Amino acid sequence: MTAVAVIGAGPAGLMAAEVLVQGGARVTVYDAMPSAGRKFLMAGRGGLNLTHSEPLPQFLARYREAAPKLTAAIDAYPPDALRAWSEALGEPTFVGSSGRVFPKAFKASPLLRAWLRRLDAAGVRFAFRQRWIGWDGEGRLVFGAPGGGATVAADATVLALGGASWPRLGSDGSWTAILADKGIAISPLRPANCGFTVTWSEIFRTRFEGEPLKGITLSFSPHRARGEAMITSTGIEGGAIYALSAELRDAIAANGEAVLHVALRPDVDHGELVKRLSVPRGKQSFSNFLRKAAQLSPVAGGLLQEAAIGAGHSLSAMSAEQLAELINAVPVKLMGVAPIARAISSAGGISFDELDTDFMIRKLPGVFAAGEMLDWEAPTGGYLLQASFATGAVAGRSVLRRLALEDG
Repeated sequence: MTAVAVIGAGPAGLMAAEVLVQGGARVTVYDAMPSAGRKFLMAGRGGLNLTHSEPLPQFLARYREAAPKLTAAIDAYPPDALRAWSEALGEPTFVGSSGRVFPKAFKASPLLRAWLRRLDAAGVRFAFRQRWIGWDGEGRLVFGAPGGGATVAADATVLALGGASWPRLGSDGSWTAILADKGIAISPLRPANCGFTVTWSEIFRTRFEGEPLKGITLSFSPHRARGEAMITSTGIEGGAIYALSAELRDAIAANGEAVLHVALRPDVDHGELVKRLSVPRGKQSFSNFLRKAAQLSPVAGGLLQEAAIGAGHSLSAMSAEQLAELINAVPVKLMGVAPIARAISSAGGISFDELDTDFMIRKLPGVFAAGEMLDWEAPTGGYLLQASFATGAVAGRSVLRRLALEDG
């Protein structure tokens, strides 16, 4: 029986292993961590968002410039297939109000446990605490381990080593040096779905760190995102920020900064907001007046004050018209990108030009790649996991075809 090594025990690697073992291959999954799916479990801490229910053309557009490279893989393993897979493991799914798809248990752990049991029953072998460090002179895989290294001869290899976000969970991007030494073109790994740094005043940071801005709309050039954001001690993060993170990150790389605009009351018509702010303040403090007239939360009022002070203005001296304009276009200057270790995911990776249509690395025959280590990125919403599962499935099927050709 042919032997296949899968390196990386995340969703892409485990899906490749499942496809391979079902096709009759003898599969060993290697991982540097003591257990499988650690980042997958982290992704499910707030509710495991497996995929999204939107129509496939819109779904594919979320992958931006990488969409043409991922279309065939996702067509072959679409969201409906992922939902059916989850249900077969005893975890039926449901569609949330935002169109996102979740297992009914809303957690990653029951799904992962059921999956690992099925893989074990099918004969997949796991080798943990095995850090892949490259190949030896005879083309065998080399692993470093606490008790001593090992070399492994495999008929084919699937690399599914992830990006570089949350490195303590196993995906630290160290594989980039190994492949670069083989002449493989790799786009630098960069934070994606990440937060940004802002030079808050000491008063604002002390008072509002950890406070959410809810029901806001963010805009940057033509791009807009609705949702929430969280004030941190060093800046701002959260779902609405993540939705614009690629554009913001690239602008900061090009210009050293980016100005984000925050609409604090996006659902209130400008004229209506002016009318509310034109009511006499009476003896109220200005902060109380804003809270009541514009229905601003304390953190929203604080952000408004932060912007006014930064521009050298006084909120209380502004006209109702000026206040209304500022409330729905608060400028926030982003000075940098939060570290990749804190990002939800990463951009960059193996250039698709290095792969054939079967996701095999052309310069390394018999070596396939899948998941987040490829050069694509996507917003949160189920798109990250969907592409990881789909590329893992394609890599597994491609290995089976290649081995069948070699055996024939």
